[in-house]
Amino acid sequence: MTLLTILFDGVAYGMLLFVLACGLAVTLGLMNFVNLAHGAFAMAGGYVCAILVNRIGWPFFAALPMAFIASALIGAVLERTLYRHLYHRSHLDQVLFSIGLVFMAVTGVDYVMGSSQMFINLPSYLQGQIDLFGLHVGRYRLMIVVICGLLTIALQLILSKTRFGSRLRAAVDDPRAASGLGINVPQVFAFTFAFGCGLAGMGGALGAEILGLDPHFPLKFMIYFLIVVTVGGSSSITGPFFASLLLGIGDVAGKYYVPTLGAFVIYTLMIVILLWRPNGLFGRSAAR
Repeated sequence: MTLLTILFDGVAYGMLLFVLACGLAVTLGLMNFVNLAHGAFAMAGGYVCAILVNRIGWPFFAALPMAFIASALIGAVLERTLYRHLYHRSHLDQVLFSIGLVFMAVTGVDYVMGSSQMFINLPSYLQGQIDLFGLHVGRYRLMIVVICGLLTIALQLILSKTRFGSRLRAAVDDPRAASGLGINVPQVFAFTFAFGCGLAGMGGALGAEILGLDPHFPLKFMIYFLIVVTVGGSSSITGPFFASLLLGIGDVAGKYYVPTLGAFVIYTLMIVILLWRPNGLFGRSAAR
């Protein structure tokens, strides 16, 4: 495996991590809510896509939007019925609540779907490798880079250039003043939460082939989502994006060059960066 191949695979993995974790970056950084059950929504999207493709016979690219929609709907229902009551509670209450949801989701999926690992049957045109400017890259990883790159650009534009992004920032900074200006703060929060869950679901569907899909998915990758948000800083989307790329490349390179150390490299990177920048790469200098 050449250095460029490792770099490309690391970028693909990093972009996938970003799409999986950016919903958590939004809820934690912009809404100040600690949702450790974020991986459960990613798992839901992965299973929806796998069922539609493997058992019903849907095309892969038709099942991807359904993974987003299904996870977003689940997120919207839970936000309206459960999460909204914890917005003003302590972070400890939020952590305990979301951890409880994780274990409920793991148990429920294990009962319904079984404990064996599941992969999605990819179409033939996404299998194998292609020659890209003399570099042999996997077709599926190339597709991940393209889709995740477009999602990243769209998300950044939505949060920074649209009226909804301005309303969200206003609702987070001062909910009372935002309500006085006519902004429906609960509606903004509900839509934002559902959208973040939908992105997690799409990330789970895209990552099922690379990460594998089983009932313990939320527990196995929870720490990765938290690392992305912590290292990148939770005050913007830019930080988690660059943190995802850095950690993705570091993880792939570490597992190739020093496979006996496993995930040691990614945790070392996290410690070094947080010692250098305690608030993350793009974090604010003081806590809000």
